[in-house]
Amino acid sequence: VQLQASGGGLVQDGGSLRLSCAASGSILSINNMGWYRQAPGKQRELVATITSGDSIVYTDSVKGRFTISRDNAKNAVYLQMNSLKPEDTAVYYCYAEIRRKVLVITTRDYWGQGTQVTVSS
Repeated sequence: VQLQASGGGLVQDGGSLRLSCAASGSILSINNMGWYRQAPGKQRELVATITSGDSIVYTDSVKGRFTISRDNAKNAVYLQMNSLKPEDTAVYYCYAEIRRKVLVITTRDYWGQGTQVTVSS
């Protein structure tokens, strides 16, 4: 199983970006999906998460600005980021809680490679 993230880049204060992340491989189902971020010198923090039933949680600092969504047919999760601020600058990592069968059924988190988001002031 692999998670491929894309969509990061450099944007000015107040701009927008859309991150995408797709899982590929032998997958039975995906439970939670979401995004974390890690800024230089800081711990990785949860940005947003979405369950298989579309329940959503955002960290307080992004509420009203970011929107998480998923496409179950594509095993994909997205993060629409609007009104970006310099403090949003970080490497963004997607994750997915994936249920798969390799001899036995297992469920665990898989992570994407990270995509850099830089917001200039």
